[in-house]
Amino acid sequence: MKENTRALVGVTGGILLANVGSYIWFPVLVATLGGTDSGFWAGVVMCMTYVGRLLATFFYEGIAARTGVRGGVFLGTALEAVALGLMGFTDGVLAYSLLAFFIGFGSGVSFPGLKNVLVSFPEAERPKAFSAFQMAGQVGLFGGALLGGVLADVELRTLFSVVFAFFIGFCLITSALIPRGGFESAAAGGERVPLFSLSAFKGIEVRGATRYFLLSAAFWFLSLGFVVGIPLHMAEYVPQWAPSSPFWITGLSILVLQYPLFKLFDKRFGPGAVMAFGLAGMTVAFLAFGAGRTGPWVVVGCLTVVLGEILFVPSFDLWIARRVPEHRLAKAMGAMHFFRSAGNMVGSLAAGILFDLSRSVGIAGGNWYVAALLAAGCALICLSGRDSADSEDSVDTADTGAADASDGTEATAGTAKEEKVTENV
Repeated sequence: MKENTRALVGVTGGILLANVGSYIWFPVLVATLGGTDSGFWAGVVMCMTYVGRLLATFFYEGIAARTGVRGGVFLGTALEAVALGLMGFTDGVLAYSLLAFFIGFGSGVSFPGLKNVLVSFPEAERPKAFSAFQMAGQVGLFGGALLGGVLADVELRTLFSVVFAFFIGFCLITSALIPRGGFESAAAGGERVPLFSLSAFKGIEVRGATRYFLLSAAFWFLSLGFVVGIPLHMAEYVPQWAPSSPFWITGLSILVLQYPLFKLFDKRFGPGAVMAFGLAGMTVAFLAFGAGRTGPWVVVGCLTVVLGEILFVPSFDLWIARRVPEHRLAKAMGAMHFFRSAGNMVGSLAAGILFDLSRSVGIAGGNWYVAALLAAGCALICLSGRDSADSEDSVDTADTGAADASDGTEATAGTAKEEKVTENV
Protein backbone atom coordinates (compact mmCIF):
# COMPACT_ATOMS: atom_id res chain seq x y z
CA MET A 1 0.00 0.00 0.00
CA LYS A 2 1.32 3.46 -0.89
CA GLU A 3 2.66 5.29 2.16
CA ASN A 4 0.30 8.28 1.82
CA THR A 5 -2.68 5.99 1.25
CA ARG A 6 -1.80 3.95 4.30
CA ALA A 7 -1.42 7.10 6.38
CA LEU A 8 -4.76 8.41 5.12
CA VAL A 9 -6.48 5.16 6.12
CA GLY A 10 -4.94 5.47 9.58
CA VAL A 11 -5.93 9.12 9.98
CA THR A 12 -9.51 8.70 8.70
CA GLY A 13 -10.01 5.45 10.61
CA GLY A 14 -8.74 7.10 13.75
CA ILE A 15 -10.95 10.17 13.51
CA LEU A 16 -13.96 7.94 12.75
CA LEU A 17 -13.41 5.89 15.93
CA ALA A 18 -12.72 9.04 17.95
CA ASN A 19 -15.95 10.69 16.85
CA VAL A 20 -17.97 7.55 17.51
CA GLY A 21 -16.62 7.46 21.05
CA SER A 22 -17.05 11.18 21.65
CA TYR A 23 -20.65 11.36 20.42
CA ILE A 24 -21.59 8.40 22.60
CA TRP A 25 -20.64 10.04 25.86
CA PHE A 26 -20.90 13.81 25.82
CA PRO A 27 -24.62 14.29 24.90
CA VAL A 28 -25.58 11.79 27.60
CA LEU A 29 -23.30 13.33 30.24
CA VAL A 30 -24.33 16.91 29.41
CA ALA A 31 -28.05 16.04 29.60
CA THR A 32 -27.47 14.11 32.84
CA LEU A 33 -25.58 16.95 34.52
CA GLY A 34 -28.13 19.47 33.26
CA GLY A 35 -30.84 17.50 35.05
CA THR A 36 -28.99 16.63 38.27
CA ASP A 37 -26.94 19.81 38.68
CA SER A 38 -27.43 22.66 36.18
CA GLY A 39 -26.62 23.82 32.70
CA PHE A 40 -23.75 25.79 34.19
CA TRP A 41 -22.02 22.71 35.59
CA ALA A 42 -22.62 20.78 32.38
CA GLY A 43 -20.93 23.66 30.56
CA VAL A 44 -18.05 23.69 33.06
CA VAL A 45 -17.25 20.01 32.46
CA MET A 46 -17.26 20.47 28.68
CA CYS A 47 -15.32 23.70 29.05
CA MET A 48 -12.55 21.86 30.88
CA THR A 49 -11.96 19.65 27.85
CA TYR A 50 -11.20 22.81 25.88
CA VAL A 51 -9.05 24.26 28.64
CA GLY A 52 -6.97 21.11 28.19
CA ARG A 53 -6.96 21.50 24.42
CA LEU A 54 -5.98 25.15 24.69
CA LEU A 55 -3.05 24.35 26.99
CA ALA A 56 -1.96 21.57 24.63
CA THR A 57 -1.63 24.23 21.91
CA PHE A 58 1.50 25.51 23.63
CA PHE A 59 3.00 22.03 23.92
CA TYR A 60 2.08 20.57 20.52
CA GLU A 61 5.05 21.78 18.47
CA GLY A 62 7.53 20.77 21.17
CA ILE A 63 5.99 17.31 21.58
CA ALA A 64 5.87 16.77 17.81
CA ALA A 65 9.52 17.79 17.50
CA ARG A 66 10.56 15.24 20.13
CA THR A 67 8.32 12.28 19.40
CA GLY A 68 7.43 12.84 15.75
CA VAL A 69 3.89 13.36 14.55
CA ARG A 70 3.01 9.68 14.92
CA GLY A 71 4.36 9.53 18.47
CA GLY A 72 2.43 12.64 19.43
CA VAL A 73 -0.79 11.17 18.08
CA PHE A 74 -0.18 7.96 20.05
CA LEU A 75 0.56 9.75 23.34
CA GLY A 76 -2.42 12.09 23.01
CA THR A 77 -4.84 9.32 22.13
CA ALA A 78 -3.61 7.06 24.95
CA LEU A 79 -4.14 9.89 27.45
CA GLU A 80 -7.68 10.44 26.14
CA ALA A 81 -8.48 6.74 26.40
CA VAL A 82 -7.31 6.43 30.02
CA ALA A 83 -9.16 9.57 31.14
CA LEU A 84 -12.37 8.46 29.43
CA GLY A 85 -12.12 5.01 31.00
CA LEU A 86 -11.80 6.60 34.46
CA MET A 87 -14.89 8.76 33.81
CA GLY A 88 -17.09 5.72 34.40
CA PHE A 89 -15.53 5.02 37.79
CA THR A 90 -15.89 8.47 39.32
CA ASP A 91 -18.71 10.84 40.26
CA GLY A 92 -19.29 14.55 40.82
CA VAL A 93 -18.64 17.58 38.68
CA LEU A 94 -15.19 18.25 40.15
CA ALA A 95 -13.91 14.77 39.28
CA TYR A 96 -15.55 14.95 35.85
CA SER A 97 -13.96 18.34 35.26
CA LEU A 98 -10.46 17.11 36.16
CA LEU A 99 -10.74 14.10 33.84
CA ALA A 100 -12.26 16.29 31.14
CA PHE A 101 -9.13 18.44 31.28
CA PHE A 102 -6.93 15.42 30.50
CA ILE A 103 -9.31 14.30 27.76
CA GLY A 104 -8.93 17.72 26.19
CA PHE A 105 -5.15 17.82 26.58
CA GLY A 106 -4.83 14.44 24.87
CA SER A 107 -7.09 15.59 22.05
CA GLY A 108 -5.08 18.81 21.77
CA VAL A 109 -1.98 16.75 21.00
CA SER A 110 -3.54 14.06 18.77
CA PHE A 111 -5.97 16.09 16.64
CA PRO A 112 -3.52 18.66 15.20
CA GLY A 113 -1.12 15.76 14.65
CA LEU A 114 -3.68 14.07 12.40
CA LYS A 115 -4.14 17.28 10.43
CA ASN A 116 -0.40 17.75 10.24
CA VAL A 117 -0.20 14.41 8.44
CA LEU A 118 -2.78 15.58 5.89
CA VAL A 119 -1.19 18.95 5.16
CA SER A 120 2.15 17.16 4.66
CA PHE A 121 0.70 15.35 1.63
CA PRO A 122 1.55 16.59 -1.88
CA GLU A 123 -0.60 19.59 -2.76
CA ALA A 124 -2.62 17.71 -5.39
CA GLU A 125 -3.69 15.12 -2.79
CA ARG A 126 -4.67 17.52 0.00
CA PRO A 127 -8.25 18.41 -1.03
CA LYS A 128 -9.26 14.76 -1.32
CA ALA A 129 -7.48 13.97 1.94
CA PHE A 130 -9.28 16.76 3.80
CA SER A 131 -12.58 15.65 2.26
CA ALA A 132 -12.00 12.06 3.39
CA PHE A 133 -11.05 13.31 6.87
CA GLN A 134 -14.21 15.38 7.10
CA MET A 135 -16.36 12.53 5.81
CA ALA A 136 -14.88 10.02 8.26
CA GLY A 137 -15.53 12.43 11.10
CA GLN A 138 -19.17 12.79 10.11
CA VAL A 139 -19.63 9.02 9.77
CA GLY A 140 -18.23 8.72 13.28
CA LEU A 141 -20.51 11.51 14.52
CA PHE A 142 -23.58 9.81 13.08
CA GLY A 143 -22.61 6.37 14.36
CA GLY A 144 -21.71 7.69 17.79
CA ALA A 145 -24.98 9.60 18.10
CA LEU A 146 -26.93 6.46 17.20
CA LEU A 147 -25.03 4.36 19.72
CA GLY A 148 -25.40 7.13 22.28
CA GLY A 149 -29.18 6.91 21.86
CA VAL A 150 -29.06 3.16 22.43
CA LEU A 151 -26.83 3.55 25.50
CA ALA A 152 -28.61 6.62 26.92
CA ASP A 153 -30.18 4.68 29.78
CA VAL A 154 -27.26 2.43 30.78
CA GLU A 155 -25.00 3.10 33.75
CA LEU A 156 -22.23 5.59 33.11
CA ARG A 157 -19.66 2.92 33.96
CA THR A 158 -20.91 0.79 31.07
CA LEU A 159 -21.16 3.81 28.78
CA PHE A 160 -17.59 4.95 29.38
CA SER A 161 -16.24 1.39 29.12
CA VAL A 162 -17.61 1.28 25.57
CA VAL A 163 -16.09 4.69 24.84
CA PHE A 164 -12.73 3.50 26.23
CA ALA A 165 -12.77 0.58 23.78
CA PHE A 166 -13.30 2.93 20.82
CA PHE A 167 -10.40 5.16 21.85
CA ILE A 168 -8.10 2.18 22.29
CA GLY A 169 -9.03 1.27 18.71
CA PHE A 170 -8.22 4.86 17.68
CA CYS A 171 -4.82 4.57 19.33
CA LEU A 172 -4.01 1.24 17.68
CA ILE A 173 -5.10 2.06 14.12
CA THR A 174 -3.19 5.34 13.95
CA SER A 175 -0.07 3.74 15.44
CA ALA A 176 -0.22 0.86 12.98
CA LEU A 177 -0.88 2.82 9.79
CA ILE A 178 0.77 6.22 10.13
CA PRO A 179 4.39 5.67 8.99
CA ARG A 180 7.12 6.15 11.56
CA GLY A 181 9.03 8.44 9.20
CA GLY A 182 7.99 10.91 6.55
CA PHE A 183 5.72 13.07 8.69
CA GLU A 184 8.16 14.02 11.39
CA SER A 185 8.15 17.55 12.75
CA ALA A 186 11.56 19.01 13.22
CA ALA A 187 12.81 22.52 13.81
CA ALA A 188 14.08 24.29 10.72
CA GLY A 189 17.85 24.25 10.49
CA GLY A 190 18.16 21.78 13.39
CA GLU A 191 17.10 24.41 15.93
CA ARG A 192 15.81 22.88 19.16
CA VAL A 193 12.11 23.52 19.75
CA PRO A 194 11.15 24.22 23.39
CA LEU A 195 8.63 21.83 24.92
CA PHE A 196 6.42 24.75 25.99
CA SER A 197 6.11 27.82 23.80
CA LEU A 198 3.72 30.75 24.07
CA SER A 199 4.45 31.64 20.45
CA ALA A 200 2.82 28.47 19.10
CA PHE A 201 -0.29 30.32 17.94
CA LYS A 202 1.70 32.95 16.02
CA GLY A 203 2.67 30.65 13.20
CA ILE A 204 0.63 32.33 10.48
CA GLU A 205 2.44 35.37 9.15
CA VAL A 206 0.03 36.37 6.41
CA ARG A 207 -1.82 39.61 6.00
CA GLY A 208 -5.50 39.22 6.90
CA ALA A 209 -4.96 36.11 9.05
CA THR A 210 -6.00 37.77 12.31
CA ARG A 211 -9.52 38.48 11.05
CA TYR A 212 -9.97 34.94 9.78
CA PHE A 213 -8.66 33.38 12.97
CA LEU A 214 -10.93 35.54 15.13
CA LEU A 215 -13.87 34.57 12.93
CA SER A 216 -12.81 30.96 13.33
CA ALA A 217 -12.86 31.39 17.11
CA ALA A 218 -16.35 32.92 16.87
CA PHE A 219 -17.52 30.03 14.68
CA TRP A 220 -16.33 27.45 17.20
CA PHE A 221 -17.94 29.48 19.99
CA LEU A 222 -21.24 29.11 18.14
CA SER A 223 -20.60 25.48 17.24
CA LEU A 224 -20.02 24.53 20.87
CA GLY A 225 -23.05 26.58 21.84
CA PHE A 226 -25.01 24.13 19.72
CA VAL A 227 -23.13 21.02 20.86
CA VAL A 228 -23.60 21.77 24.57
CA GLY A 229 -26.89 23.66 24.31
CA ILE A 230 -28.87 21.14 22.28
CA PRO A 231 -28.67 18.21 24.77
CA LEU A 232 -29.82 20.62 27.50
CA HIS A 233 -32.55 21.85 25.16
CA MET A 234 -33.70 18.30 24.43
CA ALA A 235 -33.86 17.34 28.11
CA GLU A 236 -35.94 20.45 28.88
CA TYR A 237 -38.25 20.80 25.87
CA VAL A 238 -38.18 17.49 23.95
CA PRO A 239 -37.59 14.88 26.69
CA GLN A 240 -39.24 12.11 24.65
CA TRP A 241 -36.24 12.10 22.28
CA ALA A 242 -32.74 10.88 23.12
CA PRO A 243 -30.26 13.71 23.97
CA SER A 244 -28.10 12.63 21.02
CA SER A 245 -30.93 12.53 18.47
CA PRO A 246 -30.14 15.99 16.96
CA PHE A 247 -26.71 14.66 16.06
CA TRP A 248 -28.32 11.85 14.06
CA ILE A 249 -29.82 14.55 11.83
CA THR A 250 -26.71 16.72 11.60
CA GLY A 251 -24.43 13.75 11.01
CA LEU A 252 -26.54 12.29 8.21
CA SER A 253 -27.07 15.71 6.62
CA ILE A 254 -23.37 16.45 6.49
CA LEU A 255 -22.63 13.00 5.10
CA VAL A 256 -25.01 13.60 2.21
CA LEU A 257 -24.38 17.29 1.55
CA GLN A 258 -20.74 17.93 2.52
CA TYR A 259 -18.97 17.34 -0.77
CA PRO A 260 -21.54 18.51 -3.37
CA LEU A 261 -22.61 21.61 -1.45
CA PHE A 262 -19.10 22.79 -0.61
CA LYS A 263 -17.93 22.16 -4.17
CA LEU A 264 -20.89 24.15 -5.51
CA PHE A 265 -20.17 27.17 -3.30
CA ASP A 266 -16.38 27.02 -3.57
CA LYS A 267 -16.54 27.18 -7.38
CA ARG A 268 -18.75 30.26 -7.38
CA PHE A 269 -17.63 32.31 -4.38
CA GLY A 270 -14.49 33.35 -2.56
CA PRO A 271 -13.69 32.20 0.99
CA GLY A 272 -15.28 35.21 2.69
CA ALA A 273 -18.64 34.66 0.98
CA VAL A 274 -18.57 30.89 1.56
CA MET A 275 -17.96 31.42 5.27
CA ALA A 276 -20.79 33.97 5.36
CA PHE A 277 -23.26 31.48 3.86
CA GLY A 278 -22.29 28.95 6.52
CA LEU A 279 -22.84 31.46 9.32
CA ALA A 280 -26.17 32.55 7.82
CA GLY A 281 -27.36 28.95 7.99
CA MET A 282 -26.42 28.83 11.66
CA THR A 283 -28.37 32.06 12.26
CA VAL A 284 -31.53 30.50 10.84
CA ALA A 285 -30.97 27.36 12.92
CA PHE A 286 -30.61 29.22 16.20
CA LEU A 287 -33.76 31.21 15.51
CA ALA A 288 -35.63 27.95 14.84
CA PHE A 289 -34.42 26.42 18.12
CA GLY A 290 -35.41 29.52 20.07
CA ALA A 291 -38.78 30.20 18.48
CA GLY A 292 -40.01 26.61 18.12
CA ARG A 293 -38.54 24.49 20.91
CA THR A 294 -40.46 21.40 19.75
CA GLY A 295 -39.39 18.28 17.85
CA PRO A 296 -40.20 19.57 14.32
CA TRP A 297 -38.35 22.84 14.96
CA VAL A 298 -35.35 20.90 16.24
CA VAL A 299 -35.30 19.03 12.92
CA VAL A 300 -35.47 22.32 10.96
CA GLY A 301 -32.67 23.81 13.03
CA CYS A 302 -30.46 20.74 12.69
CA LEU A 303 -30.89 20.75 8.90
CA THR A 304 -29.65 24.35 8.67
CA VAL A 305 -27.02 24.48 11.42
CA VAL A 306 -24.96 21.99 9.38
CA LEU A 307 -24.24 24.70 6.79
CA GLY A 308 -21.62 26.04 9.18
CA GLU A 309 -19.77 22.72 9.29
CA ILE A 310 -20.21 22.13 5.57
CA LEU A 311 -19.14 25.56 4.33
CA PHE A 312 -17.10 27.35 6.98
CA VAL A 313 -14.79 24.59 8.22
CA PRO A 314 -13.35 23.20 4.95
CA SER A 315 -13.11 26.70 3.46
CA PHE A 316 -11.01 27.81 6.41
CA ASP A 317 -8.84 24.65 6.40
CA LEU A 318 -8.09 24.91 2.69
CA TRP A 319 -7.36 28.60 3.02
CA ILE A 320 -4.67 27.77 5.59
CA ALA A 321 -3.30 24.85 3.54
CA ARG A 322 -2.93 27.11 0.48
CA ARG A 323 -1.23 29.90 2.33
CA VAL A 324 1.33 28.33 4.65
CA PRO A 325 4.77 27.11 3.54
CA GLU A 326 5.50 23.53 4.52
CA HIS A 327 8.17 24.41 7.08
CA ARG A 328 5.57 26.44 9.03
CA LEU A 329 2.84 23.82 9.08
CA ALA A 330 3.47 22.65 12.65
CA LYS A 331 3.08 26.25 13.88
CA ALA A 332 0.03 26.64 11.66
CA MET A 333 -1.59 23.62 13.29
CA GLY A 334 -0.89 25.14 16.68
CA ALA A 335 -2.38 28.46 15.60
CA MET A 336 -5.53 26.84 14.22
CA HIS A 337 -5.95 24.75 17.33
CA PHE A 338 -5.43 27.70 19.65
CA PHE A 339 -8.25 29.76 18.15
CA ARG A 340 -10.50 26.73 17.81
CA SER A 341 -9.92 25.73 21.43
CA ALA A 342 -10.43 29.28 22.67
CA GLY A 343 -13.78 29.50 20.88
CA ASN A 344 -14.83 26.05 22.05
CA MET A 345 -13.80 26.73 25.63
CA VAL A 346 -15.76 29.96 25.97
CA GLY A 347 -18.67 28.67 23.87
CA SER A 348 -19.22 25.54 25.96
CA LEU A 349 -19.23 27.51 29.22
CA ALA A 350 -21.43 30.27 27.78
CA ALA A 351 -23.95 27.70 26.48
CA GLY A 352 -24.62 26.38 29.98
CA ILE A 353 -24.80 29.87 31.51
CA LEU A 354 -27.13 31.23 28.81
CA PHE A 355 -29.38 28.17 29.11
CA ASP A 356 -29.76 28.68 32.87
CA LEU A 357 -30.19 32.43 32.42
CA SER A 358 -32.93 32.08 29.80
CA ARG A 359 -34.91 29.84 32.14
CA SER A 360 -34.38 32.04 35.20
CA VAL A 361 -35.59 35.21 33.44
CA GLY A 362 -38.50 33.40 31.80
CA ILE A 363 -37.41 33.89 28.17
CA ALA A 364 -37.70 30.43 26.66
CA GLY A 365 -35.13 30.03 23.91
CA GLY A 366 -33.34 33.23 24.88
CA ASN A 367 -29.97 31.50 24.72
CA TRP A 368 -30.54 30.70 21.05
CA TYR A 369 -31.51 34.30 20.23
CA VAL A 370 -28.15 35.51 21.58
CA ALA A 371 -26.34 32.92 19.44
CA ALA A 372 -28.35 33.94 16.36
CA LEU A 373 -27.40 37.58 16.84
CA LEU A 374 -23.70 36.71 17.06
CA ALA A 375 -23.86 34.41 14.01
CA ALA A 376 -25.57 37.11 11.95
CA GLY A 377 -22.95 39.66 12.99
CA CYS A 378 -20.10 37.34 11.97
CA ALA A 379 -21.77 36.68 8.61
CA LEU A 380 -21.95 40.42 7.96
CA ILE A 381 -18.26 40.80 8.83
CA CYS A 382 -17.40 38.06 6.32
CA LEU A 383 -19.48 39.75 3.64
CA SER A 384 -18.18 43.24 4.34
CA GLY A 385 -14.59 42.13 3.87
CA ARG A 386 -15.08 39.48 1.19
CA ASP A 387 -13.72 41.50 -1.75
CA SER A 388 -10.43 42.36 -0.09
CA ALA A 389 -10.20 38.96 1.61
CA ASP A 390 -10.80 37.03 -1.58
CA SER A 391 -8.33 39.13 -3.54
CA GLU A 392 -5.75 38.74 -0.79
CA ASP A 393 -5.09 35.17 -1.90
CA SER A 394 -2.88 36.25 -4.78
CA VAL A 395 -1.38 39.26 -2.99
CA ASP A 396 -0.66 37.53 0.31
CA THR A 397 0.72 34.40 -1.31
CA ALA A 398 3.17 36.49 -3.29
CA ASP A 399 4.10 38.34 -0.10
CA THR A 400 4.62 35.05 1.70
CA GLY A 401 6.74 33.74 -1.15
CA ALA A 402 8.86 36.89 -1.13
CA ALA A 403 9.35 36.63 2.61
CA ASP A 404 10.42 33.02 2.22
CA ALA A 405 12.85 33.74 -0.61
CA SER A 406 15.65 34.09 1.92
CA ASP A 407 14.89 30.51 3.01
CA GLY A 408 15.08 29.25 -0.55
CA THR A 409 11.33 29.35 -1.28
CA GLU A 410 10.30 30.61 -4.71
CA ALA A 411 7.98 33.61 -4.66
CA THR A 412 5.66 31.98 -7.15
CA ALA A 413 5.29 28.70 -5.29
CA GLY A 414 2.41 29.92 -3.15
CA THR A 415 0.40 31.07 -6.16
CA ALA A 416 0.98 27.79 -7.97
CA LYS A 417 -0.07 25.92 -4.84
CA GLU A 418 -3.31 27.87 -4.60
CA GLU A 419 -4.23 27.34 -8.23
CA LYS A 420 -3.50 23.62 -8.00
CA VAL A 421 -5.58 23.12 -4.86
CA THR A 422 -8.47 25.11 -6.27
CA GLU A 423 -8.57 22.92 -9.35
CA ASN A 424 -8.89 19.81 -7.21
CA VAL A 425 -11.60 20.97 -4.78
